[in-house]
Amino acid sequence: MSDESSAPFSEEQNQQIIDTGIVAASNALHNIHCLSIIGQVEGHYILPPQNKTTKYEHIIPALIAIEEDSTIEGLLIVLNTVGGDVEAGLAIAELIAGMSKPTVSIVVGGGHSIGVPLAVSAKQSFIVPSATMTIHPVRMNGMMLGVPQTMHYFEKMQERITRFVTSNSKMRPERFKELMMERDELVLDVGTVLEGKAAVKEGLIDRLGSLSDAVKCLYKLIEKDKKLPKEKSSVRKTSAGKNAQTTKNTAPAKRGRKPKSAAAVVSEANGKLTRGDMRLGDWSGER
Repeated sequence: MSDESSAPFSEEQNQQIIDTGIVAASNALHNIHCLSIIGQVEGHYILPPQNKTTKYEHIIPALIAIEEDSTIEGLLIVLNTVGGDVEAGLAIAELIAGMSKPTVSIVVGGGHSIGVPLAVSAKQSFIVPSATMTIHPVRMNGMMLGVPQTMHYFEKMQERITRFVTSNSKMRPERFKELMMERDELVLDVGTVLEGKAAVKEGLIDRLGSLSDAVKCLYKLIEKDKKLPKEKSSVRKTSAGKNAQTTKNTAPAKRGRKPKSAAAVVSEANGKLTRGDMRLGDWSGER
């Protein structure tokens, strides 16, 4: 029988990994959270039980909790996804991009389709040499109306993804669209598969590295972030001192005004009351 205290994770942490794929690292230099986005990103529709999925109703509340928890210093996102629901993936990516805490992503295995915005949403992104990323246009399964409005809707959705990816990476919009519409790369689809080095060369991912590189980068971002509040506090003290000086200079002008008595306040309030307001007895506490 092994001692439970020597186990790497507690029972609660093990259940958290099973349910949401999230775990808080303990006994480390900094308190960071690890968020894994694996399999297929599940959106508004439940996927078959044999599919390995990441549910956005689990990830979104977890991201809000990580942002609000003062004990968590940074977030590490591990990606190995084939893509999935466009709106759900883009919603998660927008939340990660809007976090104030240091965030680092690392692509292992693959970051395909909507996994591309998820990978670039962090403040720093990594990819291992053997990982790949697939860039292709938006597709839709199932019945759809063959009308011009449907194509226009697809174009607007694709534009949203392109704008997010290019604004959170070093890739130009023209180059992203060029890779997205490539015809000679994929067998049954249009698009491009980028390996680790190619993704960094194209400016889609920031750095080529492993898990230790991503963790070291996150630690540096945390330590850099810790120095900022001191500078902000000094600015606040300076502005507070100016405000105090201004108040001190302007205070004598108000000294000549005498404070109103309680009776005068009640009388003035009673004079302003209308038929639908409180009676004087209610105002003074009497019934």
